[in-house]
Amino acid sequence: MKIFRLILLLTLVLTTAPQAAFCQPVPPQTVSPDEQLAGQYYSAGEYDKALVYYEKLYDRNPIAIYYNYYLNCLIQTKNFRKAEKVVTRQSKRYPLDLRFRVDMARVYRAQGDEDKAKKEFNAAINAITQTTSATAVIDLANAFLGLNETQFAVDALKRGRREMGERYNFGNELAEVYYLRKEYALMVNECLDMAAQNPSGERQQVQNRLQAWMDEDREEKVEPALRTELLRRSQKEPDNLIWSEMLMWLFMQQKDFRAAMVQAKAIDKRRKTDGTNVMELAAVARFNEEYDAAISGYDYVIGLGPGGGNYRKARTDRVTTRSEQITARSNYTRTELLQLETEMKTTLTELGEDGTTIDLMRSLAHLQAFYLFKTGEAVQLLEKAIALPGVNPEKQAESKLELGDVLLLDGQVWEASLRYSQVEKAFKRETVGQEAKYRNAKVAFYIGDFKWSQVQLNVLKGSTSKLISNDAMYLSILITDNFALDSNPEPLNWFAQADLMLFQNRFDLAGTYLDSIDRMYSTHSIADDVLFLRYRIAMKQQNWTEAGKQLDKLLSMYSDDVLGDDALFRLAELYEFHLDDKAKAMECYQKLLTQFPGSLFVVDARKRYRELRGDKVAD
Repeated sequence: MKIFRLILLLTLVLTTAPQAAFCQPVPPQTVSPDEQLAGQYYSAGEYDKALVYYEKLYDRNPIAIYYNYYLNCLIQTKNFRKAEKVVTRQSKRYPLDLRFRVDMARVYRAQGDEDKAKKEFNAAINAITQTTSATAVIDLANAFLGLNETQFAVDALKRGRREMGERYNFGNELAEVYYLRKEYALMVNECLDMAAQNPSGERQQVQNRLQAWMDEDREEKVEPALRTELLRRSQKEPDNLIWSEMLMWLFMQQKDFRAAMVQAKAIDKRRKTDGTNVMELAAVARFNEEYDAAISGYDYVIGLGPGGGNYRKARTDRVTTRSEQITARSNYTRTELLQLETEMKTTLTELGEDGTTIDLMRSLAHLQAFYLFKTGEAVQLLEKAIALPGVNPEKQAESKLELGDVLLLDGQVWEASLRYSQVEKAFKRETVGQEAKYRNAKVAFYIGDFKWSQVQLNVLKGSTSKLISNDAMYLSILITDNFALDSNPEPLNWFAQADLMLFQNRFDLAGTYLDSIDRMYSTHSIADDVLFLRYRIAMKQQNWTEAGKQLDKLLSMYSDDVLGDDALFRLAELYEFHLDDKAKAMECYQKLLTQFPGSLFVVDARKRYRELRGDKVAD
């Protein structure tokens, strides 16, 4: 495979030079004056002048590189008789190297004698015997590929397979050539045959190769061929789990988590592995917001019974996933929320309140406080979670941050700040501590203590968390632009209150504060931030069209302000992920790259643009 990966390089080289005999010694590192002149003339296309020097170099030392350039100069200057002699001379030196027949075919083809050329091609293939080395066969196939003779490359590899039997089957090399020929069904079969012969050793390599081809495949024909063949083999060989495993892998690449989960369950039933792989896949599906597939996986593991090692986690993860699924929608009902609360409480009652269920306790408290507005119950539950013995300190800190949020929601500003400060003091260098510091800065912002808030935010600009750093930077600039140079703090105070209402999911009240700013301070410098906050409200309500309108308005009126690049990037994301308009998404990403070359979003915008265009993008 290492040799075969040189196919594309060889294809380029062999348009101007014949095949190299790789078994010959490499030339000396020191470049002589003759070599330098030969190279200059050759690069300039002055083959008659280059020929003089390469002839001398070859006569003195008939190594591969001199032979290659010398032969090509002879062909380019139509000195065919001498070219034939040079090929014959070199082939006698290396009688086991079949590529010299291809060189001779090049000479015949240059003379216009295609019949003789084809005879040489066939003679090279027929010369493959049981004693021919695998390397010699691969070199010959490469030589054919260098002349774009892909069918002869296939014939050579197949002949090698017949002659060598079990010693070497050339599956990798044939798959590569079939890919070049766009014969995807044949390519897939070669790959899957290799995986079947050695599942533990070859499968991962085969999957990596297939993934690379699918990434490069702009015509999108590799994936259907692979899917069809995997389904065929899984039906034909139901006892061979490798096909189910590869189908699961393929569905995951396509983000078809429902289909992947079907395969994961089938594999788990056969192997009786207590649902571990199903749990892992469910976690990935949940991360990708494929909640139904995730819940299906958790239900399967729960169905294995309380005695299973994954039962407790499946119970807690199922209900928290269900919570995410419901609250991610804008049209949930109070009845749904109350049913979810009951399910969470039932699960906690069955499993008990301990370190393994502290995340569930925090999720239940969040539901009660921010969606059912039962702040008193939420506070009691979080205080209980924080007091649990033997719990991971960072888990306790996360619960304390949640408690601070609930207290802030309930109007207990100083109590909220106290909880944030405790976490910040205990975890100064950890991300959870930096998050606590940011939330404290937000508290100061909400109550109008803008100077103290900005001092904290300036420290957080250097946070190791990109998200915290970016949020701190934005809020700091917002304060600077709308408070430091303005003697009237009222617009910023109203804006801070609107931001707090958004935090509390009180969207109507948030809108009321923003309407007041528009009515009373329509020309104030905070106007662009008002539009951006309206966008955030619309996003939280999942009103994608309204969110787009707010960003469009911001860009039409304030594209040169500090939020210009941010708004353009988020508008591109809206088109890409929610409005299903890839053309407009690409347009926005491209505009950001040209209009805001220094933006923090440039790297992500360039990557997204290339992905939408169909380029293969490295991770």
